[in-house]
Amino acid sequence: MSLFPLNSAPTSTLARNAPPPGVAQFATIAGLEALVRGSTLAVYPLLMYRAWGDAQMVSALYFAVGVLSLLTALGVPLLAQRLQRRWVYGMGLGLYVLSAALGMLGGKWTAAALLCNTLAAATSFVCFNAYVLDHVAKSELARLESLRMFYGGLGWVLGPALGVQLLPLWHGAPFLMAGLGACAILLYIWKIRLGNGRVLARKRAGAAHPWVYLQRFFAQPRLIGGWLFAVMRSCGWWFYFVYVGIFAVQNGLGENVGGVATSLANMGLFAAPLLFRWVQRTTLRRAMRRGFLLGSACFVLATLLSPLPWATVAVLLLGSYCLVLLDVCAGLPFLMSVRPSERTEMSAVYSSFRDVSGILSPGLAWLVLQFSSVSGVFAAAGCTLLLGWLVAGRLHPHLGVPGALRVRAPLKAAASD
Repeated sequence: MSLFPLNSAPTSTLARNAPPPGVAQFATIAGLEALVRGSTLAVYPLLMYRAWGDAQMVSALYFAVGVLSLLTALGVPLLAQRLQRRWVYGMGLGLYVLSAALGMLGGKWTAAALLCNTLAAATSFVCFNAYVLDHVAKSELARLESLRMFYGGLGWVLGPALGVQLLPLWHGAPFLMAGLGACAILLYIWKIRLGNGRVLARKRAGAAHPWVYLQRFFAQPRLIGGWLFAVMRSCGWWFYFVYVGIFAVQNGLGENVGGVATSLANMGLFAAPLLFRWVQRTTLRRAMRRGFLLGSACFVLATLLSPLPWATVAVLLLGSYCLVLLDVCAGLPFLMSVRPSERTEMSAVYSSFRDVSGILSPGLAWLVLQFSSVSGVFAAAGCTLLLGWLVAGRLHPHLGVPGALRVRAPLKAAASD
């Protein structure tokens, strides 16, 4: 099926012969999107801090953007059933281009660019996950997660540092990179012919209201737990990406430190395949608990070391590698629990973890900044990750273990973590 065909047009010979997209194709899409988002990731906090000169105001703006993004993500399934998923995906990529154009205007237009960028990420993420659940078997999801991060490593590593380095030349250069990357994604998904989605085609009659599938979500404790892991992991990344750069500027380390620290953190993505193999040798529960606990310890230690700025940045960098481990495995409990008939709707719920973390994190940061410096925000991040460690203790010890191995795996040893 062509990506944007007329409903009455016959299926072309090329579409009939096109192989269905698989793990490699979806990992490529994720890699291109990493370049789009990575090129402006460290730029947004710096430009907004330049424009307003107040960390509390920056937190308030991120909070407002998070609320609007959450509403958008929850409405995507309804929109996708009315306009077809392929069109919604294209609209999401178009928002990336609009974000780039607004970012090139500079000044306080950066806030509008951030809003469009966040809405684009929310919309694209819902559609991307729905397509993944359509075309990738459950047994391949873990491999896709590790390969997705490996493919995205180049964009996440080079993008932030390069974006910050280009700022002195022209503030719009990082946004130009992001806009071109979004156009590349659109051309690629056209080439591989993602189409409209299998489940969507069977459910054309009548779109589900967001409240309906939210009720189904809250009726499934396994989905709630998997979603919470994604939220708390995302909160850790949010605190790191936004406040490391601001902390560096306030402590005289310079604007480049934030971009370099972000790129160094993202270098951990290249270790994703190795981490995936380690997760396979242990249990999903044990890997997640260790990631949350060690990450929490690093963020709290960063607050204690705040009089030593370089030591603080170094410890935060170590904590970011724990977040990479969580990126490998913390999304799996949710994806493994989704029913085939609820792929599009539950993809929207799952994608809301970014928006919820984008609401909780700046809200918590704004509260902490009322009586503490920026370094206190890192302690708040540590407490959030510690909560993730506690919730992960309720996972079944054999979750993610192949059925043939569950009988042999010692339940007591698996539960001892």
